[in-house]
Amino acid sequence: MVISQTVLNHSGGFYCYRVHEKKIQELCNGFDGLHKYMQEVFHDCPDNHFNNGGPRSSALKFKVPFDVSYVQGHEVASLAGWGLETNKERYKDAHSKVQVFMLENDSNTIAMEVPIWLHAKELEGYKTIFNSEETLSGHIDLVRIENGHIWIWDYKPNAHKEKYASTQVYFYAIMLSIRTGIPLENFRCGYFDHNHTYVFKPEHNIIPKNGDLKKF
Repeated sequence: MVISQTVLNHSGGFYCYRVHEKKIQELCNGFDGLHKYMQEVFHDCPDNHFNNGGPRSSALKFKVPFDVSYVQGHEVASLAGWGLETNKERYKDAHSKVQVFMLENDSNTIAMEVPIWLHAKELEGYKTIFNSEETLSGHIDLVRIENGHIWIWDYKPNAHKEKYASTQVYFYAIMLSIRTGIPLENFRCGYFDHNHTYVFKPEHNIIPKNGDLKKF
C-alpha cells in the first residue's frame, strides 16, 4: 500500500493531505483532471489562498435550495463505524480514525483532506454569496470514485444535527469541478457519521444569478 502525504499549515491548523496512489491510478480513468490536480497540489499548493482571511467552506451558515436524501444503511456509515473501532488507539480525533481507515481499507476512497479553493471571478454572484471577494477555501474530508461519479464526502460526528453541512459539501464540489475542469454533473455529494448518511446531486442552476442564497 503506497499512500503519499504532506502536512499543510492552513488557516492556523494542520491538515494531512493523503492520496492512495494505487487506487487513484486504477479509479481515475476518464477523470484525468482529478488525477493531475491531486498530484500537483502536493508540490504547488497556493497556501496564501488559505491564510488570507477569506471565507471557509466549513464556516458557511446559509442553506442552498436543493433536496438532500437520507440513505439508510449506506456503506460509508458502516466504514465510519469500523474506522472508529479499528483506530481507537491509533488516533485521538474521530475524523482521523474514519478518514485513514477509509483511505487504507475502502476500495473506492482515493484521498483525504484535499485542499481546494475558488476565486471570486470564477463564480457569478460570488461577492453576494460570501460577502467577500477574498478566495473561498477548504479541505475535503474524503474523495471517493464510485459508479462513474466523483463523490465528495464530509464526515460529521453528529450528521443528523447538521444544518449547513450540505452547503459546505456543495461548494467543495463546485471548487473541485472548477479546479479539475471536470463538469459538475460528474460529481455527487454527501455527509455522514457511523449511523446516518445524507446525499445529493450538486447542480449549477440552483444558484440565483445575483448570488442571493441568504433567503433560503
